[in-house]
Amino acid sequence: MANDVMNRNYDFFDPMNFFNEVGNLGRDMFSGDSSMKTDVVEHDKDYVVTAELPGFKKDDIHVDYHDETLRISGKTEVNQSAKDDDGRILRQERRSQNVARSFYLPGIDLKNVKATYADGILTLTLPKQTEVDGSHEISID
Repeated sequence: MANDVMNRNYDFFDPMNFFNEVGNLGRDMFSGDSSMKTDVVEHDKDYVVTAELPGFKKDDIHVDYHDETLRISGKTEVNQSAKDDDGRILRQERRSQNVARSFYLPGIDLKNVKATYADGILTLTLPKQTEVDGSHEISID
């Protein structure tokens, strides 16, 4: 029995895994690593922002633009139960999470912004303009 548990959670009992996890924690805390990986590309006529949001529903993602700053946020809920159908949960890595990122992108033409969300990837195309209109909420197609 003990061998079954040990084999199932081998990485838990591996002392080197402990040091790897502690090392990752420090790197994540100080490098600004986020669970929402994002690329921002500037072209002559627009910005293209691509954000990874796997496991999020479109309705749980909020995008807005205010004070020349693009804000992307999302929230996922995972049912945190203490048991599965057959007994105790031995390992649970999925969790509820809130993520948010902000990017200063001046001079956006808010009337022509395009947003799509497919396969866990949010893609925003933000055309540039010379005059800026206050704030605007962006809907996702």
